[in-house]
Amino acid sequence: MTTELRDTAASLDAAPARRYRGKNKGKRWTRSADIDVAVIRLPLDVHDPGARHRTEGLFWAMWSVKRALQRDGRDAVDAYWAGDVRRERDAKVWRLQLGLSREGMERRAYRHMENSRHLAHHVTKALVMHQADEVFETSVSRHLFLDSSGRRHGRPRAGRWWDYTRIPGRARSHTISRKWETFRLHGTLAGHLDTYRNRNLDHTVTTPEQAAALSAGTGVLEQPRHLPAPMRPTGRIQTGEVTAKGTTKTRAATWWDHTGPLVVVFTGGAGSRRGDLVLPVRLPSGSGRWPRLVHFLTNPATWHKIDLVRRRDTSAPGGWAYEAHLMVLTGGYASPATKARRAAAAALERVGGIDGNVSNLSIVSFPHTFDPADGDVETTRIEPSDAELAALAKARRKDRGRRRALDRSRRASNPGQYRPSKRQQARAERRQAAGLPARIVETPGGARAANKAGVPKQPYRRDSLSAGYRLNRARLAEAAATQAAAKDHRARRIAEDITAEHGANLIVEDCDIRTWYRRWGKALQATTPGRLITALGRECEKTGRRMLRASTFTTTLSQTCFCGEKVVKTLADRIHTCPACGLTGDRDKVSAALCAHVHLTDPDHPSTARLDRVQARHTQIVFHEGLQEALSSQPQRRARPSRGRTHAAAHKPDASGRGPLLDKTPPPGTGLTPNETRPANERHKAHVGTAGCTEPARHPAMPAPHRHRADITALRDGS
Repeated sequence: MTTELRDTAASLDAAPARRYRGKNKGKRWTRSADIDVAVIRLPLDVHDPGARHRTEGLFWAMWSVKRALQRDGRDAVDAYWAGDVRRERDAKVWRLQLGLSREGMERRAYRHMENSRHLAHHVTKALVMHQADEVFETSVSRHLFLDSSGRRHGRPRAGRWWDYTRIPGRARSHTISRKWETFRLHGTLAGHLDTYRNRNLDHTVTTPEQAAALSAGTGVLEQPRHLPAPMRPTGRIQTGEVTAKGTTKTRAATWWDHTGPLVVVFTGGAGSRRGDLVLPVRLPSGSGRWPRLVHFLTNPATWHKIDLVRRRDTSAPGGWAYEAHLMVLTGGYASPATKARRAAAAALERVGGIDGNVSNLSIVSFPHTFDPADGDVETTRIEPSDAELAALAKARRKDRGRRRALDRSRRASNPGQYRPSKRQQARAERRQAAGLPARIVETPGGARAANKAGVPKQPYRRDSLSAGYRLNRARLAEAAATQAAAKDHRARRIAEDITAEHGANLIVEDCDIRTWYRRWGKALQATTPGRLITALGRECEKTGRRMLRASTFTTTLSQTCFCGEKVVKTLADRIHTCPACGLTGDRDKVSAALCAHVHLTDPDHPSTARLDRVQARHTQIVFHEGLQEALSSQPQRRARPSRGRTHAAAHKPDASGRGPLLDKTPPPGTGLTPNETRPANERHKAHVGTAGCTEPARHPAMPAPHRHRADITALRDGS
């Protein structure tokens, strides 16, 4: 046990030398279950050098506090596991003595703030307390206690400066008026409209509700490039009370009396003498976003908490853009068109199944009565279009170029930490043999200088980095965040279209997408099946329904036919052909159609899923030709594995006799495909895929594949 931990345990065992404020004697405010919570992002203007410097100092101070708490938590956790006898005797008392509790982490944070006097110029005790609570919940608690799946997270570790992007604020008091201890939002939406009113806006529009009713594309605000920080109200304000002498009582004006444009205010640390930190809020100028602003910002009584967040932005001063994430005690905003679409999807009496794949997503739905008189079989396949694949390949090329530029910049700034490449060594030997002077290698292209164990002699964090390197790194992070946001937006749009066509009663196979990434790698970036399924589940919940998950071990949909016959298929077999009933169709669509006939004893446990074979056989009989036509085979773009050795949990094939060999023609019906479970390093070069490609090399004995393209609403054969 370290000296600090021993001192902490001794101080807790002995009588406390310092008294702390006790529990609140009043009734504690709690959010009722019927109150929803939503978050709106408010961009902040930090072009003022003084405000930007204070904001950067605030993030730096809070990150140093979080890093110190993470290190303290790691040491306390190590001491907890090392004390076997104390832990077996009473684990709870041992954790409390080590300070492994919410209150213990808060006391540590207070001591760090008191011992580091410079922190008082930037942060407050409220910010430090909530930072300690976050470290305990996200690092310490997840390591000490098992989660719902029976696993525990690793030891707490100190994070990086570039990953620290959020300062948790403290919620306002809903029992005491005008009490908001950390970041506060002042002003009104009407005051913002009056201050930055567009010069071409109709003079009859005077309220935010009227601005929200304008047609999309109408300019509402005209905000300058650099928003000025409003001044704090001054003078005296009448309280509405009268003294004994009959005079009106007044008080000094504060930020609570500010009714102008919206602004985020932070008082600063206890030792700060620079006054309040005032950050103006920039709102959308077009009328299309104003209904959402009216929904969140017209009632200040619902404002609950503000977190200060930063994100990488190379065009912003300092390389960071700052936002205020306002938590509001109200439901999320939905436009009238969205509400109508969700109501129509909830009223759609259909039940559907989803089959996720590496390269596509297949959806098949039936009427909830499984009667042809109530509707037909509807099928949809989601796969990336040619334009999306081209855009993804272009983004990959740009990403690869940025990473190569980063590597060249690091090598040029730290030439002593890298060895020359083989080509550079050969050139040096030729010049030496010819009697020429040695040429200085400014950018070595070889491996990192390391010891015999392969450990670099100098850690990467101690390398000197140029300004260009930092700029390229920021651009890389910004591009990655932009691509992730675009993929989320695409997934939401697709989920809306699927629920509008197939309804919100959906069942999907419970698959672990992480194993797919270990096997196929970047090939999933084009389809993003995890994002699509998550967006579908969220959209089903918003319509009032639910998307259920069925275990693949208890249903085996990919190996079963509608007639109940077991049809064994490998990953290479993309066509379902039943020898008993003669049903022929696309493998993914057959699985999706069978998924609609799955029933769960407990909706919360996928392992309770069972396939209703009687209902599936009845569906095959009553739908007959319509089912055969809907499940007709339409070949897909096959995913290509990433180059090199993969980490798939697959067994090495036995070359003694089972399965086709790599240098032999495969037997009929089992075409060679990258989706096989063979390790990628043993495949023939003709079958090794590269990132960014969409069509694998074809074996000479395989028939020419049919080319097919499908969109969200219609399927067509483009052969």
